[in-house]
Amino acid sequence: MRLACDNYDQISVVSLKGELTAEEVQRFRQAALDRMERDRIRDFVLDCADLEFVDSQGLEALLWLQEQCAQRLGQVRLAACRDNVLTILQITRLISRFDLHPDAPSALKSLR
Repeated sequence: MRLACDNYDQISVVSLKGELTAEEVQRFRQAALDRMERDRIRDFVLDCADLEFVDSQGLEALLWLQEQCAQRLGQVRLAACRDNVLTILQITRLISRFDLHPDAPSALKSLR
């Protein structure tokens, strides 16, 4: 998985490319923690346009990020999720836990 991050005040837009699986979870968490601690990021937009797959560990990482943000009075938005990622969220009944947006700009706008 590749991560690309852009910060806008206290919001970080993270573009995910590839698969968020057990092998990548630690790197994902560390990147998020670095943003929260070093850059004082409170809110995250996860641009999932190029996210091909997420496994159970990846889902746990998304929930972990949501909890970390909530502790800092922040929020997580998922943007541009592919159909297969949406299906995984629906099957696991986690879709209601996330605020979904059609694209990253609309998700970013919702946090401002």
